[in-house]
Amino acid sequence: MDIIISNQSDVPIYQQIVVQIKNLIMNGELAEGDPLPSIRTLAVELQISSITTKRAYEELEREGYIVSQVGRGSFVNAQNKELMREKRIKIVEEKLVEAMAAAKMIEMPRDELIQLMDILYEEELK
Repeated sequence: MDIIISNQSDVPIYQQIVVQIKNLIMNGELAEGDPLPSIRTLAVELQISSITTKRAYEELEREGYIVSQVGRGSFVNAQNKELMREKRIKIVEEKLVEAMAAAKMIEMPRDELIQLMDILYEEELK
């Protein structure tokens, strides 16, 4: 599990961990039941405080992404398939909003943006 922490970021370190683990789960790189490194192990790997790692794991557990079992560790929680789909759709929507804003900045016509999206979508299917 590769997590990259930026000390220059305005985002708190625990939040950087939360976002990256959520992305790994939603992208399918971490599957239901997969174990996460222990709080101490992740802290050592990232060269951060165990308190920071614990805070990240607590938030992930509160949001239902992971489940922790005393003496066993933390694992990716079983996700509601429909809820996961909705979360992924939300990510797509956010990316499309970014793309539309970029297109508007260069005054790209809507038709051209849609045509570009069609081309890229077809390329991915090959």
